[in-house]
Amino acid sequence: MRKFLTVLVASILVIGTISGCKNSPEEVTVSPNNDIDKKISFVDDDGKEIIVDNPYERIIVLYSAHVENLYYIGAGDKIIGAHNTAIYPPEAALLPQYDYNGDPENIIAANPDCVLLRPTIARRVPELVEALEKAGIPVISLYPDTLDDFDNYIINLGILTGMEETAEEKLEEFHIKLNAIKELTSSIPESERQSVFFESMETELRTTTPKSMAGLAMTMAGGNNIASDATAMSEGGTIAAFGDERILEKANEIDVYISQRGAMNAGGNVHSISIRPGFDTIKAVQDERIFIINEKLISSPTLRYYKGVEEIARFLYPDLVDVLVDFENDSIATKRDLANIVVKGAHLQIYTTYSSKYYEEEHKGHVYGMLLDVPWYDDDFDYIETAVMAGAIGADTVDGNDYFNPDEIVTKEMLAKAIFILYDLKSKDIDKKDIEDLGQCENANIVQILVDNGIMEITDNKFEPKKEMTCKEIVQVFENLRNMN
Repeated sequence: MRKFLTVLVASILVIGTISGCKNSPEEVTVSPNNDIDKKISFVDDDGKEIIVDNPYERIIVLYSAHVENLYYIGAGDKIIGAHNTAIYPPEAALLPQYDYNGDPENIIAANPDCVLLRPTIARRVPELVEALEKAGIPVISLYPDTLDDFDNYIINLGILTGMEETAEEKLEEFHIKLNAIKELTSSIPESERQSVFFESMETELRTTTPKSMAGLAMTMAGGNNIASDATAMSEGGTIAAFGDERILEKANEIDVYISQRGAMNAGGNVHSISIRPGFDTIKAVQDERIFIINEKLISSPTLRYYKGVEEIARFLYPDLVDVLVDFENDSIATKRDLANIVVKGAHLQIYTTYSSKYYEEEHKGHVYGMLLDVPWYDDDFDYIETAVMAGAIGADTVDGNDYFNPDEIVTKEMLAKAIFILYDLKSKDIDKKDIEDLGQCENANIVQILVDNGIMEITDNKFEPKKEMTCKEIVQVFENLRNMN
């Protein structure tokens, strides 16, 4: 697997570099000694003044959100090691791994010019911090407690790495996308808003405070938080007690049950939640509206957060969010177009990896993030990877490497295969259509089933498997599927 990751990193260097985003820090001072030398300082989240004479170039990062954000602002090449939970972007899994519970000498021997972590880690392993600082290595602790603190946090990462301008640009992009989701869901009448319970931890069925990043995600996605009165279990924390008794008291009010999955809540899945004692009385369980979401999308302070908010909105209001109006045109469709239409048209949940062990395991078929021609910073990365991981659109393997070929034209039979994989369509024993060119189809049985079910059309008794499809024609197929259901 590391061979695949090595090839991925090499290809990214060839393909290009990321662009970025904008905002201003509050607690940053610039102290010019002269026209050439400028020192920048800010106070980290453990109260230490951090003076940056020059951007740090060799950073060991012991918190996965920091890793994500550094890559987003174009500073991924400054990371020389990370904790094993850092698996996004996929190339981060290639980084040498360091454990904050391990021997400090391992970190010291790597000769970093700083170590970046978060306050809870610093408090958990004070002996590590002491050992590193004694060795002359700055230990910088950052974590935004609220979304209001997020901009300063990203700007400070930019200051540490000399990427302030890119950090500002990425923040501007982040807020534009987040505001677009909020604006869309704000149009939902109060009478039609979905009531949501969010499970942060299966233990005692805990939730989060309304002002936490996860709590705000529910609101921005257009949901009414059932636990809007939840209070933190500890001062400054966001985890809130709730319990099964209170959940069952509100059983008839819970339209949607959302549970995060990851290190904080490793056991939750749709089936296990639905069979909990008494949960059969919950409206969301009865209506099969249980949604599992990667905790890194909504509980981690990253520039991916808006994607988590959008995923919740897509689940709550699919007909509002997953619209295909942008594809109702006569342009010839590419595989990139097809991926977008497939994910939105079939309301597929965006695929993300949950386990920190993912890249250490053996996988049959495509491995997430390993498309050499669709890097993680591609605008359509999530849609393309989701379509491929679902098996709806294939990737081509050449010399052991996967390629999506996003500009390849979509044929009618390519679309037929995608639809058949995504939907449970049965063959018909009667009223079978006569398809004269069925012998020219690589997947004749699939084509026959789709035509017999009225999902795809024939002209003059011919299917025309090699016909190039327009975006509008593909959208119409999904409309046919909706009408059938």
